[in-house]
Amino acid sequence: MQDLMKHADRSDHSAGVATGTDAASVTKAATTDYLVFTQQTQWQDLPTSVQHMVRTCVLDLLGVAASGTQTELSRIIREHALEQFSSQSPRRARLLFDGRHVGAVGAALANGMTIDSVDAHDGYKPSKGHAGCSLLSGVLSLYDYHDQSASLQEFLLSIVIGYEIACRAGVALHSSVPDYHTSGAWGAVAVATIGSRILGLNAAQTREAAGIAEYHGPRSQMMRVIDHPTMLKDGSGWGAMAGVSAALLARDGFTGSPALTLEDIGVQNVWQDLGTRWLIEEQYFKPVPVCRWAQPAIVACRDLQIQNGFKASDIKRLTIGSFHESVRLEARAPQTTEEAQYSLPYPVAAMLVHGRLGVPEVNQPLLSNNEALTLSRAIELEEIDAYNALFPEKRISHVVIELHDGRVLESGPVEATGDPDKPLPAGTLEQKFMDYTSPITGDERALRIKELLLNGDITTVKLSDLAELIYPAA
Repeated sequence: MQDLMKHADRSDHSAGVATGTDAASVTKAATTDYLVFTQQTQWQDLPTSVQHMVRTCVLDLLGVAASGTQTELSRIIREHALEQFSSQSPRRARLLFDGRHVGAVGAALANGMTIDSVDAHDGYKPSKGHAGCSLLSGVLSLYDYHDQSASLQEFLLSIVIGYEIACRAGVALHSSVPDYHTSGAWGAVAVATIGSRILGLNAAQTREAAGIAEYHGPRSQMMRVIDHPTMLKDGSGWGAMAGVSAALLARDGFTGSPALTLEDIGVQNVWQDLGTRWLIEEQYFKPVPVCRWAQPAIVACRDLQIQNGFKASDIKRLTIGSFHESVRLEARAPQTTEEAQYSLPYPVAAMLVHGRLGVPEVNQPLLSNNEALTLSRAIELEEIDAYNALFPEKRISHVVIELHDGRVLESGPVEATGDPDKPLPAGTLEQKFMDYTSPITGDERALRIKELLLNGDITTVKLSDLAELIYPAA
C-alpha cells in the first residue's frame, strides 16, 4: 500500500481540481492520495490485524442494529422510509432485521438511525464521534441496491476504506470549523467516497460525490442534542443517506467538488498517513449502551461497588468529577431512552441499583424505577479543568462516594474500558453481540451471523450469505 501511494501517477487523478475562490487552497497531491487509496486498495494491502478488526467492527454494529429495531425511534424511521422512500425499481435495498424493501437512500437513513438508536456502537476519540454507524448502513444499502453478488471480502474491504476516510474527515472538519458537528457530517463524505467505488465511478466522479456529500451532509449541532436529547441522536442515519444520495447523483453527472475536508491545504496533515496508519484499529468499543462521555464514571462506580460490596441504598452522597462535555449530560429523570442514553447521572444510578447496565436498563419501560431516579437526582456533578484539557484524546472522570456507615470511597481518575490501550476482556464483544441479537433473531441465527463474520472463509463466502441472515424480519 505504501508503494501504491508513493508511486501513483498523480496526473491521472487530478482532473477537475477546484476552480474559483477555493482553487488555491486545494492540493493536487491530496486529491490524488485519497482517490488512489479509495479506488486501488485491495484486501492483500491490509495488515492482518486490520483484516481481523473489520470483522469485529461489523459484528458489533450488527448487534447494535438488531437491538435497535426494538426502539420507538427505529419503528418510526422504518415506517417513514417505507412511506416516503418506497421505490418501484427492481434495484432497491432492505431494512436490517426487517426485510422490507425501500429505495437505497431510504434504507441508508433507516438502517443508520436504527443503529444510532442504541448508543452502543464503536467510536474514534479524535473525531469526537462514530464512523461505523453511517458506514455500515450506507455500504450495505449500496451493495444491496447495486451488487448483491459481491464477495464478503470486498464488502469488508469497503468498510475498512470507509473507516480510514471517515475518521480523518471528522478530524479535518473539527480542526477547520468552530462548531461541534455530529458524526453524520463527516460520515456522509466517507459513504459517498466508498460508494463511488461500489458503483464503479471514476476518479473525477468520486471527487464530485465527496463534494456533494460534504455540502449536503448534516452539519447538525452535537451539543444541542446533548442538552436536549431527542431521536435526532448523532446524525449518522442522515449522513448515510446523504452519502448514498451523493454517490448516485455523481454517477448521473451531478457536480459538487471539492470536499474541503479531503482536499483543503489546511487539513493535509490529517491525510499524510493514509494507507500507512490504520485508524480502524484505533476505535473504541462500548461495553454499555450510553454516551461514551458517561462511561468513565460508570466504570469507576462499578469497580468501587464490586470492591467494597455496597448497595445503592447505602449511598449518602455521590459526586462525579468529569470534563465539560460529560457534565453537560444532565438528564436526571429521563422519560425516554434517548434521554437515558444521553445522561451522566441516570446510567450511573441505574448501574448501581441493578448491578448491570444493558439495553433493558436504559429502555423506556424501566425508566420509572424509583430507586434509580432518586439516586440520579441526588448525584452531584463537578467540571474538572484538568480533564477538559485532555479531551477528546482522553475522557476521564472520578467519583467520590460517601456511605451512610461513614466510609468515603474514591476512585481516582478513570478512563472507560474498550479503548485500544485498554481493551475489553477477550470474548466480551462476542457475548455483547449475542446479548443484543439473540432476543431479536433467536440464538441459532445470531450464532450463524457471528460464526460467518468471525470465522467464515471470505474467499468463498458471498455477501448474500450474510444478507440471508441480517435482512429477514425479527
